[in-house]
Amino acid sequence: MSTLAVVGAGPSGLAVALMLARQGHRVTVFERFQAAGPVGAGFMLQPTGLAVLDSLGLTPAVEALAQPIDHIFGREARGGRVVLDVRYSDLKQPRQALGVHRAALFQVLYDACVAEGIDIETGWDVVGAEGGRLSDGRGRTSAVFDLVIDASGARSALARSLGAKPKALAYGALWATVPWPGAPFDEGALQQVYRGASTMIGILPVGTRPGSSDRLATFFWSLKSADYPCWRAESLYGWKDQVRGHWPEVAPALTSLRTHEDLTLARYGHHTLARPWADRLAVIGDAAHSTSPQLGQGVNMGLLDAFALAQALARHPDLTEALPAYAAARRWHVRLYQALSMGFTPFYQADGRVRPWVRDHILGKVARLPLAPRLLAATVSGLLLDPRVRPASGAGPDSRS
Repeated sequence: MSTLAVVGAGPSGLAVALMLARQGHRVTVFERFQAAGPVGAGFMLQPTGLAVLDSLGLTPAVEALAQPIDHIFGREARGGRVVLDVRYSDLKQPRQALGVHRAALFQVLYDACVAEGIDIETGWDVVGAEGGRLSDGRGRTSAVFDLVIDASGARSALARSLGAKPKALAYGALWATVPWPGAPFDEGALQQVYRGASTMIGILPVGTRPGSSDRLATFFWSLKSADYPCWRAESLYGWKDQVRGHWPEVAPALTSLRTHEDLTLARYGHHTLARPWADRLAVIGDAAHSTSPQLGQGVNMGLLDAFALAQALARHPDLTEALPAYAAARRWHVRLYQALSMGFTPFYQADGRVRPWVRDHILGKVARLPLAPRLLAATVSGLLLDPRVRPASGAGPDSRS
């Protein structure tokens, strides 16, 4: 049995902690906040992330709180031209995605970790890791661990020590959790409206929070991060009029937004660690690779990292073999989706007129060619260079099964 420290109690951190505890390791999770909890609104669990939850036996618990999604649909605001139309039923092996509130996935993973006896230390803002020992911003140091796993997100101090230099993206998004607006919205679809590439509005059904039966949606509005102070200074009601002008049907989703504080700005950056490991240190999730959420892969990529690392540690008792094996297992899938995200994002979040014209008049037509629907579905599902979980006998995350 080894002693392992996981930095960050997000989905990736809790998932990898659970996998490794089930392998027989002694795991401690170190969380920055005083109480572990979800940060952010809803997101989509793709077939890739669901495969990881399948391996943990947690998919039914998440499904009970989530909303199945079979359709991603986007149209241009002025003329109504359909510019994005993706269906999961077009996959070679169809499987719906899930719209999930972060609180739902967090609670399922957290409860499983508590049941497994995993220690969770809160109030640790980890800034360094050397020789298996953590240090935090208050000058504290931890015990020595055989391995530290950094799952602390895109602003990770540990990842920066390995050379991570996230490039800030101009566009972020305002998001909020709102009551499900009902008709005419499709409860099985992520729906978006665009005006050029500078304005994007979306409604994603995300099921319910734990302990509640109220159905929810995530509302989002693209915004340049530099423009956030101006948005804060303007009338919220004037902004709502602007949103309704682009998409009148979205009005019911805005009713619960009464102050600027009801919306949160998410800022995005892009980076990919060339080598997501060092001596007694492995980096997973957004700490290892972050990008725009345009392809909806963030949480899913982190879950895949967690599984790949757990599998490598099960197969290679020596860290000098296990950590390079983890990096190799994830290398090409991560690189592909990082490149795709960088390529696609400017067609949906950027200034200028050329890219949105290409998107609306050319890419939309290309998407209707034979085989294109299957390729698009595979792309948004995360299934290009198919990384779905296929544990070898006795070598998966839960070696007791």
